Amino acid sequence: MSQPVDSAVSAVRTYVEQHRAAFLDDLTEWLRIPSVSAQPDHAPDVRRSADWLAAALTATGFPTAEVWPTPGAPAVYAEWPSSDPGAPTVLVYGHHDVQPAAREDGWHSEPFEPVVRDNRMYARGAADDKGQVFFHTLGVRAHLATTGRSAPAVHLKLLIEGEEESGSPHFRALVERHAGRLAADVVIVSDTGMWSEDTPTVCTGMRGLAECEIGLHGPDQDIHSGSFGGAVPNPATAVARLVAALHDEHARVAIPGFYDGVVELTDRERELFAELPFDEREWLRAAFSHATAGEAGYSTLERVWARPTAEVNGIGGGYQGPGSKTIIPSSAMVKLSFRLVAGQDPDHIEKAVRDWVAGQIPDGVRYEIAFSPATRPCLTPLDHPALKSVARAMGRAFGTPVRFTREGGSGPAADLQDVLGVPVLFLGISVPSDGWHAPDEKVELDLLLKGAEASAHLWDDLAEHWQRVP
Repeated sequence: MSQPVDSAVSAVRTYVEQHRAAFLDDLTEWLRIPSVSAQPDHAPDVRRSADWLAAALTATGFPTAEVWPTPGAPAVYAEWPSSDPGAPTVLVYGHHDVQPAAREDGWHSEPFEPVVRDNRMYARGAADDKGQVFFHTLGVRAHLATTGRSAPAVHLKLLIEGEEESGSPHFRALVERHAGRLAADVVIVSDTGMWSEDTPTVCTGMRGLAECEIGLHGPDQDIHSGSFGGAVPNPATAVARLVAALHDEHARVAIPGFYDGVVELTDRERELFAELPFDEREWLRAAFSHATAGEAGYSTLERVWARPTAEVNGIGGGYQGPGSKTIIPSSAMVKLSFRLVAGQDPDHIEKAVRDWVAGQIPDGVRYEIAFSPATRPCLTPLDHPALKSVARAMGRAFGTPVRFTREGGSGPAADLQDVLGVPVLFLGISVPSDGWHAPDEKVELDLLLKGAEASAHLWDDLAEHWQRVP
């Protein structure tokens, strides 16, 4: 018979607090490994980080813990079957590589020598993402100790990649290659955050991403604007007109077919977003901006989290040095990115953009367009039973009902959703002040332990409330 909620929460909290010191000592040891995937000199460190994690997962009790090589940096896979054959299978995703960091970047301490100040641990990777990966080791131990189980209530798998901070170039191929072993009923991503320390939240989705670069070419070389201006096409003018045509007067993307399939916000989702303690002036300060802008009819949070966008990331052409140079330039370029929401297909977006560009280019201007590999959006409906389990587990850990957000950015989690065909959910405890990718990255230790508590509660809740998908 399961324990009453209050005693179960108390038991987990007590276990986590009793093992806090050893947990932080182990995390400190892992954070000392500079697993910077973007810098070739650190390739041995990324491998050492993977080996360290595999050993730590074995010590935690996982009967299977392996380092999976890729053409780049290695990933770590672990598996711990439940004693109940009919239990749902859960795959936890995170990453063990980190962003580059050096003391001269503005750190107040060595980035790979963790220090604790004011109940915060400062180190590269403390929040993004080693700390959030590692709280699952304490969480599963607390889960077992407080329930008397010898194995988790769910079939538990972990996939911790080593190239997320380098764009995950080999991740999808890795997932496709090992799809059988990675098969799951749900994916839990612990590489995300909450609204604030006082407002625990669960993320329900991330936008996708498509990117392209367009090069335009007019004359075969720069030519005199007095001798030829007004009589031949100017590629810099053409690229300016292209950008100007990207949106209509309501800031909607004007590419035909761009909004095909978009899953619109429900009234309930809009209500939940509006309940968040959002301070637009504070948000603008964080954005280093002076006014909001965007698609008419939507709030700032709705624009960032739930609406597709088209942005100019870079534009250039012609003379840009001091003084004047009266030419018609031979070439111009623009870099565009498109954030995609649930229901949008990156392949369809690429075709729509290509067709639109072809219709915008004037005679006499040649062009080429190149797309980068796309990331698909992911979204979990509010009524999904696994999402309800995540929300309850977070609520038990924090002692308050949680609210719901989305993420405006993109990540490799969508590859797991796409290849494995299962929903992706998010369990993260990082807050905006943690400074991901910045000097003095840190994690709030109390929140880190709350993550372990939420992890401990989640496995029982999923097993109790969600039937395994046949």
